[in-house]
Amino acid sequence: MPITTISTIAELRERLDRVRADGGQVGAVPTMGYLHDGHASLMRAARADNDVVVATIFVNPLQFAEGEDLDDYPRSLDHDTELAEAAGVDFLFTPSVDEMYPFGPVLTTVTVSEVSAGWEGITRPTHFAGVATVVAKLFNITGPVHGYFGEKDFQQLAVIRRMVDDLSFPVTVVGCPIVREEDGLAMSSRNVYLTAEQREAAPVLRGALDAGLAAIDGGERDPNAVTAIMAALVESEALAELDYVAAVDAATLATPDRLSGEVRLLIAAQVGKPRLIDNDGVTIH
Repeated sequence: MPITTISTIAELRERLDRVRADGGQVGAVPTMGYLHDGHASLMRAARADNDVVVATIFVNPLQFAEGEDLDDYPRSLDHDTELAEAAGVDFLFTPSVDEMYPFGPVLTTVTVSEVSAGWEGITRPTHFAGVATVVAKLFNITGPVHGYFGEKDFQQLAVIRRMVDDLSFPVTVVGCPIVREEDGLAMSSRNVYLTAEQREAAPVLRGALDAGLAAIDGGERDPNAVTAIMAALVESEALAELDYVAAVDAATLATPDRLSGEVRLLIAAQVGKPRLIDNDGVTIH
């Protein structure tokens, strides 16, 4: 079936309610567009698990602070439609800002405290409230779904999971593995901003994660020692300006005194214009 593009909340609700009334399960993939194979992997996962798949494309202004790249954020609806259709998406929801926020400035926001406070929350203090608010709105529009999110934005995934649990959304959140370029760089819509020289430097983030994982594999359990190893590697790359490195509990994103159980290594750095993030996980028995 060819992909159907929908721009209004009312039509999307009507279509998805009809699917569920007929006994179907819906998979949803929220995105901001400018899709790449990382997004396609989420859509393919949703396609494999569900009867109908909806992908949303909405560049959400609530996620951008003053001075961030809202106006310059890359957009390509024709490309996105082609990629989504090839990945098996049935409905592409492409609302306008006026459709999503018809009453002007948003007076109601969703904040997930603690989980959103550190790491990305320090650098971008309003970001996760914007994410949580728009995802809550999208889930209210779509109704009961399986929602698919990439692990590249690991803190975002943790925020959404906690929001869904705390507010009892009829949604199952599915985290999907990071999709990488051949040299290890995590796929991101912002990679388009990298110059050729910066693109060669960018995989230093993956290298730092590998160094941290190797230290843990070698028996290191002090999170400060692990992050020092990661930081030193990034700081050896002249084109990368380190923002943070962290070794945290994967569920709470808090830094433990000693690493154990499910651990996530987080990293962020400025490489030229784009600010890049990455992460990887390990289980310590």
